[in-house]
Amino acid sequence: MSGPSPAARPLAGIRVIDLTSVVVGPACTLRLADFGAEVIKIEPSGGDMLRCLGGPSPGGRHAGSYLHLNRGKRALGLDLKAPAARALLERLIGASDVLVANMRPEALARLGLDAASLRERFPRLVHCTITGFGPGGPYRGRPAYDSVVQGVSGIAGLSDRRDGRPLYVPLLLADHVTGEIAAAAILAALVGRERTGDGATLEVPMHETMAAFVLQEHLGPRSFDPPLGPAGDARVLNPENRPLATADGWISLTANSDAQVHAFLRAVGRPELIDDPRLATVADRFRNVDLWFRIRAEALAARTTAEWLAVFAAADVPAMPCHSLESLEHDPHLAAVGLIGTDAHPTEGRVRTIRPTILHDGAPAPAGRPAPPPGFDTRTILRELGLTEAETDALIAAGAAFEAGAG
Repeated sequence: MSGPSPAARPLAGIRVIDLTSVVVGPACTLRLADFGAEVIKIEPSGGDMLRCLGGPSPGGRHAGSYLHLNRGKRALGLDLKAPAARALLERLIGASDVLVANMRPEALARLGLDAASLRERFPRLVHCTITGFGPGGPYRGRPAYDSVVQGVSGIAGLSDRRDGRPLYVPLLLADHVTGEIAAAAILAALVGRERTGDGATLEVPMHETMAAFVLQEHLGPRSFDPPLGPAGDARVLNPENRPLATADGWISLTANSDAQVHAFLRAVGRPELIDDPRLATVADRFRNVDLWFRIRAEALAARTTAEWLAVFAAADVPAMPCHSLESLEHDPHLAAVGLIGTDAHPTEGRVRTIRPTILHDGAPAPAGRPAPPPGFDTRTILRELGLTEAETDALIAAGAAFEAGAG
């Protein structure tokens, strides 16, 4: 089944001005593009830092991570420090529905792009800023990257609790999660606008967002007054809560329900433990989590990963291969569902693409065109705004705008 046509996608007809860079903001606007919005990414002549920060590319300005986070978008090159460029942007905002930025609030205000300035003139605009730290606290206005937020929100400290050393999750987790939440907030605001006719001013702070995730899961016994114990989910923080070693590799396995645990114990040849009072129920296994995890870890060493996966599949125990970066892209399920494809890029040749994962009426939306070079759509967008070729030439000559190959 093919995906929905462009006109049938949920956000068809919605225009998004994307003033974001690196990961958190592009992750947000990527989701909106996947839902059918027209996303116009605005960059200075140097381009989004992720174009180079994300690694090498044949042309030097299309790192793999940049390509995957910015597919399906249009590229407009503007120098927002130039008054003519800001005037042009305001004209574009007047013809748009959403503005997303992950600049610091002070930088937006200096450019006249803060919510207070814009929504007075464009009351239907949904204005969303993604910040490091929300208003009202001592961290407000400080710079923030994913690793900084992982540390201050307690994510890195979870590894300290478990392994005796704080570690960053080797994935820009805070960026991706906050970007997705910002996209959801924008969608909610657009639904609200349909009812009221009014736009919205949104701010999604990374620190508060990720701290809330940590606390929702790990405040645990300290959620009560008086506390019933120390913070932290003892199962998740247990040092043995990790992939299980087999004779030739690793398996990721979790058995939580009584039925799953009984099936696991039978599969590994320990049926006598089914009636052990230390393991009989979910609550019993929580109280005796060290014992339960030790039994799991000791059970698999004698057989190969493939053998155990077959056994657990037959027993309906939740278990899957523990992939490496090298093996993940060859996962048979991902191959069967066509997650990874290829496309032609205007400057980089053949590039690998990652399609949207949400199914709409049973099928994913198309991935859209590959992420374009900086300023690739400048002339087209300005023509759509009503500028003549001569006016566009003048803006480019003055450095207020630029097109692909000129920056």
